[in-house]
Amino acid sequence: MEKSSPALSQIFEPIRADLEKVDREFARQVESQVELIPKIGRYIQTAGGKRIRPALLLMASRLAGYEGDRAVSYAAVVEFIHTATLVHDDIIDDSDVRRGRLAVHSRWGNDITVLLGDYLYIKSMGMALAHDSLEIVRLLCDVTLRMIEGELYQLTKNGDADISEDEHFDIMRRKTAYLFGGCAQIGGRLGHVSDGQEDALREYGFNLGMTFQLVDDLLDYTGDAEAVGKPIGSDLREGKVTLPLIHLQRQSDDGVGRRIVRDVIATRSVTPEQWDELRHSLKAHASIDYAYRRATEFAERAKKPLYAFPPSSERDALLALPDYVLSRDR
Repeated sequence: MEKSSPALSQIFEPIRADLEKVDREFARQVESQVELIPKIGRYIQTAGGKRIRPALLLMASRLAGYEGDRAVSYAAVVEFIHTATLVHDDIIDDSDVRRGRLAVHSRWGNDITVLLGDYLYIKSMGMALAHDSLEIVRLLCDVTLRMIEGELYQLTKNGDADISEDEHFDIMRRKTAYLFGGCAQIGGRLGHVSDGQEDALREYGFNLGMTFQLVDDLLDYTGDAEAVGKPIGSDLREGKVTLPLIHLQRQSDDGVGRRIVRDVIATRSVTPEQWDELRHSLKAHASIDYAYRRATEFAERAKKPLYAFPPSSERDALLALPDYVLSRDR
């Protein structure tokens, strides 16, 4: 994969101060008399994370000409929603590690983590309602429901070695792309852009989200466990058959890839020998290349709608973001 794209810190430099405000707002909003809530909130915040979703909203609002404080508030809202999905997903997937350290449920238990996720969801909607924009609240509710539908749909497909590419893409749209699209759309709405420009921003964010998720799937087979922050191969061990494996099973005449996929799903474990054989098979059938090519298609599709806006440093930053996503290694 190409590594020539600008660093994320460089892309987000114009909104660095606003991103710091988002972090402070997150910390402020997670304060509670129930001491455990801010304690876990701080634990989640200090785990790192790229803050791409709030940054996308902030940058889109700048592109749309908005300069007020509501962008920071809504960016904190989407970070709350995203964090809620992460803590619930880790329970569902039984993932012990998140961003290189213990997942919240591994440290505090499932019962507390489920309630914390619920708290974050409800808190996010309360924060959004504080601004009296029911249209934005409705949009946030819509993308949140789609994310939960995506998680439920993925669970019905968990362990299904024969999942189709269309089914997998439907899950990605719901779980990831709609929230990305919503972030960019909210940024545009704050700036009161035309309907066509608002649609363009939503389309940009949606395709960026698809790119992001496809690269995320690829990192399970190409990434370094320490950099990625979770064990390599965890998707397959959890029963998730993603695009590289869907392609491999379609192309594999010898049945090696199909056999290994089914064995790993059945046992929910993978030996070093199986992993080496699977990676060799993915390479031999150009399945990694295929998935990366699809990610590149979505990245190019993301850029086109931005030309509905005149040239600016904000547009340049948003145009650079898909290339960063394609090049990331964590």
